[in-house]
Amino acid sequence: MSVVPLLRPEPRPEIMAIDLYVPGKSRVAGLAKAHKLSSNESPLGPSPKALEAFRSSAHDLAVYPDGSARILREAVGRRFGLDPERVLCGNGSDEILALLAHVFLRPGDEGLYSEHGFLEYPISIRAAGATPVVAPETDRTASVDALLAKVGPRTKIVYLANPNNPTGTYLPYAEVRRLHAGLPTDCLLVLDAAYAEYVARNDYAAGIEFAASRPNVVMTRTFSKIHGLASLRIGWAYGPAHVVDAVNRVRAPFNLNGPAIAAGVASLEDAAHIEAAIAHNARWLPWLAESIGKLGIGVTPSVANFLLLEFGRNGIGDAAEADAFLSARGFILRSVSAYGLPHCLRMTVGGEEANRGVVEALAEFVRGGRG
Repeated sequence: MSVVPLLRPEPRPEIMAIDLYVPGKSRVAGLAKAHKLSSNESPLGPSPKALEAFRSSAHDLAVYPDGSARILREAVGRRFGLDPERVLCGNGSDEILALLAHVFLRPGDEGLYSEHGFLEYPISIRAAGATPVVAPETDRTASVDALLAKVGPRTKIVYLANPNNPTGTYLPYAEVRRLHAGLPTDCLLVLDAAYAEYVARNDYAAGIEFAASRPNVVMTRTFSKIHGLASLRIGWAYGPAHVVDAVNRVRAPFNLNGPAIAAGVASLEDAAHIEAAIAHNARWLPWLAESIGKLGIGVTPSVANFLLLEFGRNGIGDAAEADAFLSARGFILRSVSAYGLPHCLRMTVGGEEANRGVVEALAEFVRGGRG
């Protein structure tokens, strides 16, 4: 039997099974000004100290950056009391999430995450040749019982976004510990704490101490949210020495550029700017939740810097109608159909003008001013 030769290079089948990640919209055609509330960026922007460090680094653009991001790892160590040798830096925490799957998953393995978890998880799992497994949530919150019910001998990595994106819900630290206790010792628990700085709940912990003391726990963080450095793509993780060593063996040698390293260090050292961002969110998150809830729109309780809004009930138009209505008025929210939430939009906590404006626009939408 003759074999027909392929006429072009073909990717692995599991790669073509990956749904493309579609980011939130950033502009509206025909509008000179729009409030972007689709990507959970900080309305305060970056620290002035980070901006100055970024500008100063322009003199070194002809020189390769430190391949280990040593000064950034040391700055993280000083800020959180961690061993810099166990800090791993990445081109955003997304890169670290993907590298962990690349290193610890084999074809035939399974990677587990919750129903409305970050879309990067299934992408990373499939790209590693493994099978994504989804556990149902309860009230749009990850369920430890549901996650553990999906764990089997092939489960080698569990991703837990805490707080979760796009729902804004979280698991108390006691529940995270219970989840870990039920996992096999050869399964890696990845605690994605991208929004940890915003959480003001006594029963919450980002997972630093857990990652410091367990051989199969890694915590990831980002500079894209509260630090206001999303454009520079800076992420970091803390975990066991053997996990960090393994990932460093496949990590690109210059995965963080010099200006990003410099800005990240300066941002970590500007505690006042971080506190201002926390205070801004603490003021506006409950105001938005209450104001929007009074309109009859469903609001999922959030501990992060965004809210999940539910449409299509109480006679209110659906999410697609609301999205079009708001966009036409210069308010860009995030469609979350890809997360299994077709009736919802995610809204970032913005500046005062954006926050008050979007509530007014939503009130008009609810009154029937669609079209």
